Amino acid sequence: MTGQENHLSERAESILRHVVHNYITTAVPVGSRFISKKSDKHLSPATIRNVMADLEELGYLSHPHTSAGRVPTDLGYRYYVDYLMEVERLSDQERAMIDQQLEIAPDPTEMLRETSRLLGKISRQLGIVSSPHISSGILEKLEIIPISSSKLLVVMSIRSGLVRTLMLEVGTDIRREKLDEISRMLNERLTGLTLREIRDTFVERVRDQSEQTGLVRLFIDSVDLLFSDDKAEKVHISGTQNIIEQPEFVDSRSFRSVIELIENEEMIVHLLERHDQPDKDVMISIGTENEESKADVYSVVTGRYETEGIVGQVGIIGPKRMNYARLIPLVDHVARTIARLLCA
Repeated sequence: MTGQENHLSERAESILRHVVHNYITTAVPVGSRFISKKSDKHLSPATIRNVMADLEELGYLSHPHTSAGRVPTDLGYRYYVDYLMEVERLSDQERAMIDQQLEIAPDPTEMLRETSRLLGKISRQLGIVSSPHISSGILEKLEIIPISSSKLLVVMSIRSGLVRTLMLEVGTDIRREKLDEISRMLNERLTGLTLREIRDTFVERVRDQSEQTGLVRLFIDSVDLLFSDDKAEKVHISGTQNIIEQPEFVDSRSFRSVIELIENEEMIVHLLERHDQPDKDVMISIGTENEESKADVYSVVTGRYETEGIVGQVGIIGPKRMNYARLIPLVDHVARTIARLLCA
């Protein structure tokens, strides 16, 4: 936990654990009498109220004006996640179901769509999957296919099974033999490089080519379009109905904030990219940790998938009152499954 030392007493930790766990379960502020009945510490309600008051003063709990109970703050959730939570284990049946559903997807793009749907369905939150950063993928083969006298289809096969296709407009009909010749030349010089490396060095690699069709010049002029990340579909989102049914979002104002979040793809991509840390299997940001004012009522749990240089994120966005202990292993397993299937 960044900048926060584990300095709470055992008694305070026990009460904070009860508050967070029960608020996650019920969405109802937790009172001292309730904890007194549930705790195995045999503490009186008066003692628990004193400890809860201390936790509130330290910033771990807050006290809604309409209730005698307490609710966790962002800091309280963070302490719980870092020190008090016992991560659950996915059942064998859940693992098998996830693996089976993703394995039958006909192609990587459909698998990512299915992943977001599964995450939303199982978590009852928003399931989020970012499209992979294809510019870091390694080119296996490039094909140039004539579609008409003025259109060519460029097909790039990326190591990991992904395929990139783009249409190019040409000014004149180019014979198939010439297209095959240029394809062979490009494959000899580009295969084995990442798309980013190709984009940055393409001009130097084809500088000696002076063919009459103008196709190499067209490739040079289109290098950013051909070899950069696809901007069309950055993220797959599923589970809108799930999140709007959460108690936090039943009023009209909160409902609108959810719709605005879902429609703001750039912000969701930014939230995911902030979590792209190779040294961590699962990342969690809670409330104001998201550094986006419109996302400060949400928590984000993400995992990173990587294969053959292709990197993307899977994750869940939901209220801060989400079941972290269950969702962390879910996200972790799904991310590992995607990575395994992409390189299969």
